[in-house]
Amino acid sequence: MERNEKEAFIASLRSSLEESSLVVLTRQAGLTVSEVQALRGKVREAGAFYRVGKNTLTKIAVANTDNAALGDYLKGPTALAYSSDPVAAAKATVEFAKTNNKLEVVCGVLNGQFLDAAGVQTLAKLPSLDELRGKIIGVLQAPATKVACVLQAPAGQLARVFSAYAEK
Repeated sequence: MERNEKEAFIASLRSSLEESSLVVLTRQAGLTVSEVQALRGKVREAGAFYRVGKNTLTKIAVANTDNAALGDYLKGPTALAYSSDPVAAAKATVEFAKTNNKLEVVCGVLNGQFLDAAGVQTLAKLPSLDELRGKIIGVLQAPATKVACVLQAPAGQLARVFSAYAEK
């Protein structure tokens, strides 16, 4: 890589990570190209991104940012998974790591807060942002549905009474 390519990579990675609420650092020793492509596909399906880069350039990109704690763990073949959804990148990488022992979740950063591997595992068990939104909408709609049923009950009972008189 030439100097201008390195500078462009650093700037691109820094801006991507600053826009993300979660960054997960993985170690991928021994993954084949097809396995990495499968991992990228799963991460992309979850609405996250997976990026491999030189550790020295990644250290420069995360330096003096909320993700600076990752710099100490950038050793060996590493990659970053990141997403604006606080759970998506963790879910995708942890799921893939369960089926493929060559991928190791090392640590992560959630909105500037450092997470060890166990913290990322715990975060992956949480429901996604869309699932939480669906649950909230369900909770909000439940009272309205119950009110509609209560209001319709007397009219239904009245209709059944009229029907019974008509049959006599």
